[in-house]
Amino acid sequence: MTSNLPPLPDEAPVDPWDELPPPPDDEWLPPEDLTQAAPVRRVREPERIAGDSVAEQALTVLRRLVGREDATFHDGQLEAVLALVEQRQRALVVQRTGWGKSAVYFVATALRRAQGAGPTVIVSPLLALMRDQIAAAERAGVKAVTMNSANATDWAEVSGALARDEVDVLLISPERLNNPSFRAEQLPDLAARCGLLVVDEAHCISDWGHDFRPDYRRIKDLLTELPADTPVLATTATANSRVVADVAEQLGAGGYEVLTIRGPLARESLRLGVLKLPHAETQLAWLSAHLGDFDGSGIIYTLTVSAAEDVARALTDAGYAVKAYTGRTDVAEREQLENALRGNELKALVATSALGMGFDKPDLGFVIHLGAPSSPVAYYQHVGRAGRGAINADVLLLPSAQDRDIWHYFATSSMPDQQQAATVIDALAAAGKPLSTAALETIVDVRRTRLELLLKVLDVDGAVQRVKGGWTATGRPWTYDAERYARVAEARQREQQLMLDYQKGDRCRMAFLTSSLDDPEAADCGRCDVCAGQWYDESLPEAAVVAARSALDRPGVLLEPRGMWPTGMDRLGVPLKGRIKTGPQNGRVLARLTDLGTGQRLRTLLAQPDAPVPDDVLKACIPVLRDWDWAERPVAVAHMPSRSHPELVSSLASGLARLGRMTDLGALALAEGGPTGEHGGNSAFRLAGVWGRVVVDEYLSRQLAGINGPVLLVDDLVDSRWTMTVAAVALREAGASAVLPFALALQA
Repeated sequence: MTSNLPPLPDEAPVDPWDELPPPPDDEWLPPEDLTQAAPVRRVREPERIAGDSVAEQALTVLRRLVGREDATFHDGQLEAVLALVEQRQRALVVQRTGWGKSAVYFVATALRRAQGAGPTVIVSPLLALMRDQIAAAERAGVKAVTMNSANATDWAEVSGALARDEVDVLLISPERLNNPSFRAEQLPDLAARCGLLVVDEAHCISDWGHDFRPDYRRIKDLLTELPADTPVLATTATANSRVVADVAEQLGAGGYEVLTIRGPLARESLRLGVLKLPHAETQLAWLSAHLGDFDGSGIIYTLTVSAAEDVARALTDAGYAVKAYTGRTDVAEREQLENALRGNELKALVATSALGMGFDKPDLGFVIHLGAPSSPVAYYQHVGRAGRGAINADVLLLPSAQDRDIWHYFATSSMPDQQQAATVIDALAAAGKPLSTAALETIVDVRRTRLELLLKVLDVDGAVQRVKGGWTATGRPWTYDAERYARVAEARQREQQLMLDYQKGDRCRMAFLTSSLDDPEAADCGRCDVCAGQWYDESLPEAAVVAARSALDRPGVLLEPRGMWPTGMDRLGVPLKGRIKTGPQNGRVLARLTDLGTGQRLRTLLAQPDAPVPDDVLKACIPVLRDWDWAERPVAVAHMPSRSHPELVSSLASGLARLGRMTDLGALALAEGGPTGEHGGNSAFRLAGVWGRVVVDEYLSRQLAGINGPVLLVDDLVDSRWTMTVAAVALREAGASAVLPFALALQA
């Protein structure tokens, strides 16, 4: 079965920020005696810090933090520290990457603890950022711990240390603020004792921002629970005036005045440039030929997981020490890779946005983008990783023709859909009991990642709440703010156009970026390729082009079969549960639609009107079949009854049958009008829309009777894999000994 081709990248992460999800509701298990703990008592005396004034004491702590007796504060740092420690104010600091925002809150923490205040609570968005912050805290003599999805086994120990007041800094993710057990067992005491609340990467609070995270909106509720004299610090390097105003408004919840400290955003160490190349293979060829021209080690950013993996593999083949770093990378491996890059054991990490905010390597020599982020603000966030402690660092953008399609997907996936939101609220209200996300999936036709994001938005808006056992409706009225979401969508479109304008090079690159962040001090840098001329070698050695073409045309992608039927199918009238016993074997696709090589050819093909399979595409399938390590070679070919590309699919099947000397069995049949549903629904609804609607008719059944061996099942595009699964079950029940799926493209 096929569908209209959507512009969807394969990198639909666990959430749109490519970060690990929070643990399930019941994973936060405090020690049994914690609820009966004696009143908190300090087990150590407050530290005495040298200096007659707070300013002198702050300088003492700063010099201990950086390990230099001649260290002094940057402009604005001491002002922020004094506002927090002396005036107990709420402050928003907007400063360039590398300015030293973390120094402000670690110095302030040391001084507040010396005053006898409780621990600092830092709300931090990413695990990599937490790891760097803990290391920095240790250098300042500050005891920092974390509670996140990667250290659940340590939570009881952390809870005990908090109860004994042995912790100076607790780092938590915004998702932790909505964990029912954490809210009940830890948050009230933390809010009462907190000596300083820090909101790091505060632009995530604003849905006007490039990196909006709904759980950050929950911080507004936490602010109302703090004692009146608890200082609050919010920090970011990537916020334009609209985002600054939005964040300041939320920090001021309860009528508090917010001090905003904003400095110039230009980075004097960075040399910016844009290199436009026509194809993915020329981009990869250029990178393979010239990566060695860049000093030191750095980061190569891609927009999708598959691109990161393809580029890392090709550069490794070219002799470079590189590794892929994406949302699929295991937590432990992420830390190993970060350390390897810091230690210059790697030339580069080829990364998605999973490696972004907070990764700190002062001597990072370069940042290269294969494909442009969706806004100058997001781009500034990435390039800010480079040259933080170095005199020179190079930043180069290689834009891609597919960028706008990928921008569109991520922009639309982060906004709630009105009909879906109403359906979710109604389903929870009718349930009369908490529903897990998996149970809710069988009631509402919303894909898991989008459903999780939608629940977060509705939770922040007060329409639903997360409790032990799942989600419930609150009964509070909820209105879809169509006007606001329309304004946000328009703002995103303007940002995308700005990113295209940046590529034109009509003005200084750095001035363009900092102006986009509403920096009043934006000025020409004198270093970029607009100001000083082209600084990179744009030559393309023919050998590199040939090698890149070979790497990108590497045949075939594994298509793993579904192993289990979705839970709750009986609620949808489909009597299926447990393990899939008669499904397909491992299959193959020619390429993913997001692949840098063949994937782009297939995107163009599937977007065109139906026609016979082109010779070059049919020939590209041959090495995939030739290298397939099947247990038994297929002896016949059947194909899916495509409604959007019937001629393409039937000609592909007959061509493969002819080339492989297999029997052409023809097509399966559609029943009851054929599959229903649209791209993007969740597994249960996708399966329900296919079950019993793709069948083996009488003609195909007679054909199968004379076949003694596996059947190759052919389609043009695979998305959820349920259509292939249902068709394979039908073929198996009609007598096929095994079914081997094959498709041109994978929409993962």
